[in-house]
Amino acid sequence: MSDFFSKVFEVVKLIPPGRVTSYGAIANYLGTTGSARMVGWAMNASHSHHEFVPAHRVVNRNGLLTGKHHFDNPNAMNELLENEGLVLEGDQIVNFQERFWDPMKELNF
Repeated sequence: MSDFFSKVFEVVKLIPPGRVTSYGAIANYLGTTGSARMVGWAMNASHSHHEFVPAHRVVNRNGLLTGKHHFDNPNAMNELLENEGLVLEGDQIVNFQERFWDPMKELNF
C-alpha cells in the first residue's frame, strides 16, 4: 500500500458520521490537487485495509455516490449513509452542501 493511500485513509477516518467529503477535497487537503482519481483508487483499496475506513463518506464533487459499485453490495453505500441520517434521492445526497465536510476547514493541523 502506498504512503499516499495511508494518508487518504487517515483523513477519511476523521470524517464524522453524518458528514461527507469529496475525492477532490481530500486531494486538495493532502496538497495533491488534481489527484482526486487516486483518492478514489485509495477508497477502492480501503475495503482490504486492516482498520475500518468509512469510504462510504467519500463522494464526488456533486454529492453523487460514484463509488457505490466498489462495495460488496451495490446498496451498501446508500444504506450506510442513510443510517447516519443523510437523505438520498437516487444516488445523490440531498442538501449535500450542508453535509459537506471540508478537511481544509475542519482540520487545523
